[in-house]
Amino acid sequence: MKKEDCFKAGFIMRPHGLKGEVTISLDPDSPSDWEALKIVFIDQRNTLVPYFIEYVSVKTDKAFVKFEDVSTPEVAAGLKNLSIYLEKKSRPKLQAGDFYDDEIIGFQVHDETAGVLGAVKEIERAGMNRFILVDYAEKEVMIPAQPPLLKSINRAKKVVSVNLPEGFLDI
Repeated sequence: MKKEDCFKAGFIMRPHGLKGEVTISLDPDSPSDWEALKIVFIDQRNTLVPYFIEYVSVKTDKAFVKFEDVSTPEVAAGLKNLSIYLEKKSRPKLQAGDFYDDEIIGFQVHDETAGVLGAVKEIERAGMNRFILVDYAEKEVMIPAQPPLLKSINRAKKVVSVNLPEGFLDI
């Protein structure tokens, strides 16, 4: 499995229990139906290794997972701090105007007044808020990723359109 065909769904925090279970911290874009998953990919030395799920229990932003062939706390401890990936095609379709954080990385950000600002470097979250990070005029700019500043996302053209208030880029 190639990393570009997957998205990060969380990371393994620590072992859980005596049978080799692990506690996974779920990313905000992680699917809500973990109970239906059969396989995940764990990033081990930049290689995505498939792990088959025996059972899973989800509690808000954490999942408690038992993988096949991981049967002791010691083996589970070896997975600590490793990232969990899922196939992008397994994600549900979003409503118009919404996006997954990783899918707009590299898109050009275009302001209605200032023109092209640069490419999306990353998406940062602060509580329920998302911010688009762009390098503009030798500084990093954080643009709130919600209306009225975020106007549209054109996936075909790979463009994020924004309408920033006067003086926003001078801060």
